[in-house]
This record gives sequence, structure tokens and C-alpha cells, in this order.
Amino acid sequence: MRDQTVPADRLSDADKALLTAGGAMWNTAPVGGLPALHMADGPMGVASGRVDERDIAVLTPAPVALGASWDADLVRRVGAVVGSEAARSGVDALLAPNINLPRSPLAGRAFEYFSEDPFLTGTLGRAWAEGLQSRGVGAIPKHLTCNDSETDRNSVDVRVSEEALREVYLLPFEMALAAKPAGFLMAYNRVNGAYCSEHALLMNQIIKTEWKFDGLLVSDWFGVMDGQAAMHAGLDLEMPGPGREMGEHCLAMLDRGEIDAARLEDAATRVSSTARRFAGKGQSTELDRAALTEAAAAGMVLLRNDGPLLPLDPARQRRVALIGPNWSAPCYQGGTFAKISVDPSLPTPREAAEAKLAAQFDLRFAQGCLAEPVLPPMPVTPMDEADGRGMKVTYFDSHDFGAPPLAEEVRDTNSLTWFARTGIAAAVDKAAGVRASGVFVPEHAGPHRIYAGGTGATRILVDGEEVLADDTLYAPADIMGRLKSGEANCVEVDFHDLTPRQIEIELRYSPAHVQGLWYGIDGPDRTEALYAEAEAVATDSDVVLLMLGETSDASVESKDRQSAMLSPRQLELARRVAAANPSTVIIVNVGHALDLEFAEHVPGLMLALYPGQEFGPALADVLVGQREPGGRLAFTVAQQESDYPAYGLTPDAEGHLTYQEGSLIGYRSFVAQGHAPRFGLGDGLGYAALEIKDARGGLDGPVRIQLKNSSIRSGKAVVQVYARLPGEEHVSLVGFAPFVLAGGETGEKCIDVDLRPLRRWRDGSWCKPQGATLYAGLSLADALARGVVHP
Repeated sequence: MRDQTVPADRLSDADKALLTAGGAMWNTAPVGGLPALHMADGPMGVASGRVDERDIAVLTPAPVALGASWDADLVRRVGAVVGSEAARSGVDALLAPNINLPRSPLAGRAFEYFSEDPFLTGTLGRAWAEGLQSRGVGAIPKHLTCNDSETDRNSVDVRVSEEALREVYLLPFEMALAAKPAGFLMAYNRVNGAYCSEHALLMNQIIKTEWKFDGLLVSDWFGVMDGQAAMHAGLDLEMPGPGREMGEHCLAMLDRGEIDAARLEDAATRVSSTARRFAGKGQSTELDRAALTEAAAAGMVLLRNDGPLLPLDPARQRRVALIGPNWSAPCYQGGTFAKISVDPSLPTPREAAEAKLAAQFDLRFAQGCLAEPVLPPMPVTPMDEADGRGMKVTYFDSHDFGAPPLAEEVRDTNSLTWFARTGIAAAVDKAAGVRASGVFVPEHAGPHRIYAGGTGATRILVDGEEVLADDTLYAPADIMGRLKSGEANCVEVDFHDLTPRQIEIELRYSPAHVQGLWYGIDGPDRTEALYAEAEAVATDSDVVLLMLGETSDASVESKDRQSAMLSPRQLELARRVAAANPSTVIIVNVGHALDLEFAEHVPGLMLALYPGQEFGPALADVLVGQREPGGRLAFTVAQQESDYPAYGLTPDAEGHLTYQEGSLIGYRSFVAQGHAPRFGLGDGLGYAALEIKDARGGLDGPVRIQLKNSSIRSGKAVVQVYARLPGEEHVSLVGFAPFVLAGGETGEKCIDVDLRPLRRWRDGSWCKPQGATLYAGLSLADALARGVVHP
């Protein structure tokens, strides 16, 4: 069929201007017959633009887990799964992958990052983008650049040397060029004084001129502060639309001589060519669920296995205790606007383990302690409804809740968000309101804490009686900050018996482009009773599998963590369980580096990370040895927080966040400073015994590695090559590859050396590496201990 769209160079100036801003919240403007490009957020799946828990979608392992696989081919397959899901959903391009770097273990969005190493991040980010685009869906890697933390991300000014910027923070984006992505998403923050969406060095000089990138440069949503500055610096598309700073405003800029015709033509051409390349081109295929299970297990990192305790053996460990809150309340992902609504019928890790192990093992379960979300759930049934779960949400078009409502629906969630122009029932762009109501049945009598927060004035009513009121109304400019903060008021109400209570939460707000309401309820404190139950179960078992971890709002967008430790309640549970049974394996369900001192005195330790929707089946397979725990650390775990080259993420009084460590991010600093980590880059154990027998090679060819599997079972190793330049104390990862060997076999793996991590930016140009020394091993520590690789 002949293309009927008008080429960008034949569009009117008015139409070209319209192309520089979105047509709506998630799509570009359909101008001159040009199809609109429909976008969605990622990277763990295709996020609902409505932020609606009813929009069920496939959830893949988070990048922190994919990074631990060190397997580009597997990551490419996962990207293809997401691409197929995007095509099925009518999405043409995804805001993903996220190839920022976790400078600090406190980074709120670290679960979305592949690794602290830029080369590993770039390799896997490219593979994921290739997989996505193999299904005809465009990849838009994000957030360019230095959006490596969340505190004050809309205003923080990252101060970083140009050497570190180019050598470290831009390297993953440069490597992603090989995938020919649809575009790049510019970050909210500033870099050395200029907002990324107004940064001429980043966009005009580096991306468009030096890299010769011909794709799209798009703002993060509501991230353009000055349309004229953004156009001059090279931004092509303001999102969402209609444009606030660009779009039709660019025509007026052109008429006033504030931008020239060539710049407008460049932006319009990039938008139109990207739309032609991807709009409607997606190809959906049957869900490759096996790839998701494989990837979930491939990202689980076994760090200690004395005994060995794993895999489980019914001859030695007949009585198996499953203890901990995350067995039944797992953390699949972090809490961002890209959060995926998972199928509620998916088995929890407890359910999957019981189904897999029950025939051979005597299983017993104890919760140990309650899960500790920042905002607890609201387990209610809809008021005046015969059945179902959730709150009945009633929408009004004014602050008068006595008037007839606009609409009603039932929402089974504790957090509601509504964007303007997305078809949601709420009237968010006028003074209006929402009431959420439900029936709560206490499980235990005693004091309950009820939470409510929102983007306007909030009230809490129990059985029709007001128990809390906050009359604060927020200016439109403050709404997004309020929404992202997630802060809630709390009131304690004593429920003397188990009589059902009617809970109502009301929100009245001022006009804005987005609104939100969130709420929850906590029951009486039963900590000591849960501890006692866990200790009893642990004492009466042959082995304990203690699963600790986070809830999905522990790692969030727009907020960094305050600590790298698990909660005091979980640390106390770990202490008591380990004392009750020395044969304890701690499984940690987190999405970032953390303080692991609490696990020093147990014989088993595994990081499950964020494995996605197949968490339960994959873990069950790993526990019985049907799959390897294939992960190797892609970040460094320090002995103490002062050893991290970057820790605190709060900008100074001038709003500056200085990258004082320069290029010495993560493991590079540990090596240079001589700090021994608790667990280092590449650390991890399988169930087999693989070792390197010989390693030879140089910079001018591949490094040849001979490995032997001295065990009787098949196993995985991740061969890693590092390099050190003359005069430098640190090393850089320059090559890696996973390798699977059958039991008793010997094999050879050739690792290509990539020189890009060894380039140095000096005096305005790149200096090529000379005379680097290579090290090869099955981890960073192993590589350095083995010594120099000889030709």
C-alpha cells in the first residue's frame, strides 16, 4: 500500500510546529496524514498510561535482576517479550531501557538499572533494546543523563566533570546506538547548570553531531522548562501534548526569529521519520513465559551456601520451614509510574514452593513479621456492593459531594492517580473531588491506624464520623511534587471488637493536570506473637528458608531511600530465627545493594532481587536444583557505608549534587582505595564447581579462557575480563560472557575485549588506550587474585 503521508519537508510551518509536541498524554500529533506514535512507559513491561491496577500486563524481571544474569542473549529475549506485549497493547514505542547507573545504594530507582558498571549496563541495555525492536516496537532509552538518583530530580544540578560524563555516564547510551533506537528520553535534572532538555552539549554536540544520531530526542513528561532554550539545544519533541512550551508555540518563535527554519525542520523530520518507522509496525507473538522463568532464576545470586544447604535434599532436610513476610507478600517490582499491574492469580513464592516441594518435604510456614509498606493496603469490600474487593470510588465535578456524581467504579488498590486527557472519569482539570468508601472487617481488636493523603484537602470518616481532616489545597505547580511524595496523614482509631466498619476517604482538589488519592489501614501490633511463632517453627525444622525483603513502595520514583538496611523488625526476625536454627538460608527480596551484615552468621544467603511475575516458579525450581541460581552480582556490597564512593544523595544548599568520585563509580573505587567489599562485582555461586584452568590473550584479540567443571552436574560460570591502564589504580570491565558446562566437561570461551571503557577524555578529545594489563576470572576478586593474563 502506498504511503499517503506528507513528507516533513512538504508540511506547512504550522504543521511542523505541531509535530514538536505531543498530540495527547501518550502520543505524538497526527499531522498531515502522519500516523501518531503511541508510547508507553517501561522497562519491566508495558505500563498502563492510566496508572490503573485493572490494566493487567506481563511483568518481566527488573533490570537489576537481568543485570545479575550477565547474559545479553537472555536479556534480548526478555526485551522481545516486552516488544510483543507492546504490540499487543497497540504501543509503538516504549520509554525504556533505563540505562542510568546506581551511584549509591540509596538510589530510589536502582531496581531499574542493570549495573553500576557502564559497560555491562551498555551491553545489556543494547541487547534489551534490540529485543524490543525485533518486534517492531521502538526503544527510547532513558534518562539522558545523570538521573542516577531521585532526590529533587526535577531541579537538582548534577556537577560532574566532562571526563566522567563521557567516560562513564554517557557510555551506556553511546553503546545503545548500535541498536538504532527510536530515540532517547532526556532527563529532568540539570547537568553542570543546564536542564538536560535544554543541554546543547548533550543534544546538539554529542548526540547529533559526534554520535550522528538521527532518531528522536524527547523530553520526559512535563520536563520542558523553556521551549525556546530546548529548541535551540536540540530537543525534538515535548511530551505530553498539547505543548506547553513547544508545539504551536514554535511557530510564534519562528515568526519572531527566535528559532530558524532549519531547526524546526530538523525536529519535525525526526518526529515524522520515527512515527513512519514504528507507528503500527509492532508484531505480537505468543507469550514466551519460559524465558521469563529462566530469566528470573538467572538473576538470583547465591552468595553463601555452606554445607551445602541448597539445593534441598529430602534425605537430609525432610522438615523445611518457610519463614518471612515476603513468602506470601513478595516484592516483584519497585513503585514508579511504570509499575505493572500483575495478574492476581499468579502464585506467590509460598504457593509455588508448596506446590513444588510438598511431595518430598514436610513444609511448615510462619510469617515471622508483618510486611512493612510505606503505605499499608486497604483490605475492604465496596460499600453497598454484594461482593468483590476494593473501594467504591465516586467522582464529583465540584466540591459539593451532595450533588449527583459523575461516575462510580470499584478500585482494588490503595493508590489512585488520574491524568488529564486520559479518559479517566475524574474531572482533574477543574475544582472537583472524589470519595472512596468501603467496609473493613478487623482481624484483631485493638488500635488501628488509618492513613490518607492526596493532592488536595482530605477527610477520613469511620461509620460516618469524621476522625481526621486536612483542608490543605495545593497550587497546580505543587501538585506533581505532592503526588510523588506519597506523604499521608494518619489517625489512630480503636476498634474494640470485630464489627465491620465503614471507611470513607474524601479528596477535594484544585485544577491541575494530574490528581491522586492514597490510603491504607494498619491493624494492632502483633510483633512478639509473630516472632514467637517463627522461632517455634524454626526450632522444629531441619532447614529454614527465611525470606526477607521490601515492599513495592520501598523503591520508588522521585524519592531515594534513607538507609541501606532492612527494617529493624526484619533484622530482629533474622537474629531470632538464626539463633533458633543454625541451618538457615536467608533469601533477600530487594532491588539494590544493601547492608548484609545481618547475614554474616548464617550458612546460606541468596539475593532474589526483583524477579518479575515468575518469581514463585523460578525460586521453587532453584530450591530443588532443577535450575541454577544463575546470578552474579552486578553491583558492590560494602562492608560499611563509608566505603561507598557515593552514598548521600541530598543536593547542597545551592541545589548541586557533585559527583566527587569522578569516574571511580562502584567497584572501581573499591579497587583504587583498597577497600575490601563484603561482596564484590561478579560474585555468586552456582550448584556446580567450575574453575578457570587457563587464560591467555591481549588487547589486539580475544582472551581465550579454558574452564573445567569438576562436579557431576551442569553449571554456569560468568567469565569476566578487566583491564588496568598504566598509572591508574582502578580496573574497568572490558569483556564478559556466561558459559554453561556439563558435569565433568572442559571447554573454551573466547571473550572479546572492548576498548571503549579504556578511552580517556582529555583536553577536548579521546585518548586511545595504550599498554593495558588484562585480568580474567569468575568474579572481580577472582580475576585480580589470578593475576595478569599473558599472551
